[in-house]
Amino acid sequence: MNITVYLGASDGNDIAFKKAIRELGKWIAENGHTVVYGGSKAGLMGDLAESALLAGGKVIGVEPQFFIDAGYEYNDVTELIVTEDMSQRKAKMISLGDAFIAFPGGSGTLEEISEVISKVCLHQLNAPVLIYNLDGYYDSLKALFAHMVDKGLLNVDEISKIHFVSNLKEIVNFLK
Repeated sequence: MNITVYLGASDGNDIAFKKAIRELGKWIAENGHTVVYGGSKAGLMGDLAESALLAGGKVIGVEPQFFIDAGYEYNDVTELIVTEDMSQRKAKMISLGDAFIAFPGGSGTLEEISEVISKVCLHQLNAPVLIYNLDGYYDSLKALFAHMVDKGLLNVDEISKIHFVSNLKEIVNFLK
């Protein structure tokens, strides 16, 4: 299974992020799955890729040319797919994915997982979508979805396809 992981290219300021993303990368690799991610060697992205590679896994990076030009690519990945821009990157990462995980990240992570969520809610994509709510990182997003449902702007059946998980064990349970 190709597991597309959205996450930041920075380290953040919580050491739990590094530990958790390395555990996830290792688990993906050790269970014969492939990591699909944004292709960067920096921050949490680099930790994810490195941990999967060290565990003998396959890693596909998808990176727009302007990040390549800036020197952010991780050259040791199994396959690096270069796109013209972010829109092509998002489309490629979605087309490669069999399951999707949003790890703590910034605005780019939120944008990318939002597109996946929209596609699932519009029945354009049928795949597991997991929001890795590590230490409550995505509690506000969960509350926003509940508010949207409460206001009649989001269907509860649609959003029920999006799963908030708080640890690797819960991820494993959903993906098995």
